[in-house]
Amino acid sequence: MTKILVLGGTGNIGFPLINELAQHQEIQIIAGVHHPETEAAKFAAFKNVAVVRFDFLDSTTFPDALADVERVFFVRPPQLSKPKVDMFPFLDQVKAHQVKQVVFVSLIGVEKNPVTPHHKIEKRIVELGIPHTFIRPSFFMQNLNTTHLADIRDHHDLYIPAGHSKTSFIDTRDIAAVVAKCLLTDQYLNTELEITGAKALTYDEIASIMSKILQTPIRYSQPSLFRFRKTMLKRGVKKIT
Repeated sequence: MTKILVLGGTGNIGFPLINELAQHQEIQIIAGVHHPETEAAKFAAFKNVAVVRFDFLDSTTFPDALADVERVFFVRPPQLSKPKVDMFPFLDQVKAHQVKQVVFVSLIGVEKNPVTPHHKIEKRIVELGIPHTFIRPSFFMQNLNTTHLADIRDHHDLYIPAGHSKTSFIDTRDIAAVVAKCLLTDQYLNTELEITGAKALTYDEIASIMSKILQTPIRYSQPSLFRFRKTMLKRGVKKIT
């Protein structure tokens, strides 16, 4: 029986991924979560899912999570911005356990942006010689009702420094479906897959669509990058280094 570790099992990609994989009864799924005592109930409907505690910052959680695992899925928790400290120790253990595949959700265009944590994580996986699949999606559709929810709800504003560029949004459930395909076959080993939504939209167009659906005016204020960073720092969002 193939054993797959899904980290961030309750996340907006991890949970729909587990839902996809759980349809295959020949697979044993290990859901890595921070608080299994309170989160295990979310997986009660799945007969082939076991829940373990996992924390990238606590190496004592690695052995149980990786025991007899053949394939691993993970995303970078946004608060972990120093891969050498936060992520590399886990990747070293993945290598030591001779995992047959790591599927990592990275960023579209990351190969041109070496300062990002995602680039450094990809590079480390390759250096370690771990068989891998890098999923490089465009902007998550769910960011509009999570990361940017407060601005939309409280200020009726899409506060994003995107200028007049277009964004091809993708639903995290679609990302999960792609990840499931990659984990169920060797076809995509050692490949990088860029995935996007069906149509690219400007934020003015998105604001217009939201205004119609929400029946309240939503504007796109088009902040400069400097203004955006200043606002985020004022809100207490840490600068990524």
